[in-house]
Amino acid sequence: MCFDHDAHPPISPVSGASFETERTTLTAADGTGFMAYGARAGVPGSAAVVVMPDVRGLFAFYEELAERFAERGIDAVAIDYFGRTAGLDPRSPDFDFWPHVDKTTQEGVTADVAAGIALLRDGQGNEDRPIFTIGFCFGGSGSWLQAVAGHGLSGVSGF
Repeated sequence: MCFDHDAHPPISPVSGASFETERTTLTAADGTGFMAYGARAGVPGSAAVVVMPDVRGLFAFYEELAERFAERGIDAVAIDYFGRTAGLDPRSPDFDFWPHVDKTTQEGVTADVAAGIALLRDGQGNEDRPIFTIGFCFGGSGSWLQAVAGHGLSGVSGF
C-alpha cells in the first residue's frame, strides 16, 4: 500500500472553496458499471483529472484528493477498478482486494478511464478542456498506459 487507510492527501483544504461532490456509477463502453467519485469546481473549460487509485481501489483518500483538486479549480473524478468483479457497493477498509486485482485487465481499466473522461467532458463547455490522469502504485502504471490509449489526454502522471 502507498499509505495507511486513515491517511489524508498532503494538501491542506481550501477554506471556503466552492465545489460539488457526487458518488456515482459510471458505465464503461463494454456496459460495465463501476463506482466513481466526482468533485467539480464548475469552471467551464478548466483542466480536469481522472484520479487512478492504488490496488485497494476507490476509498476515502482518493475521494478527498479529488476534492483538493476541485478546491483549486480542477474538476476531478476518482474511479474504482473493481466494478467488474466486486460490484458497485462501497467497501470497508478490510476489503480483500487482491483477488480483484488479479482479475483486472488493462482493457477494463482503459474503458473505465474513458468513462471518467466522458464525465469530465460533459458537454457544458468542456469538450476541449485539458484532461490528465494521475495514478498511484497500481494506478500509477495504469496512468502511464493511458498516454497511448487514444483518449486525447494532455498529460499523465504516475506515482
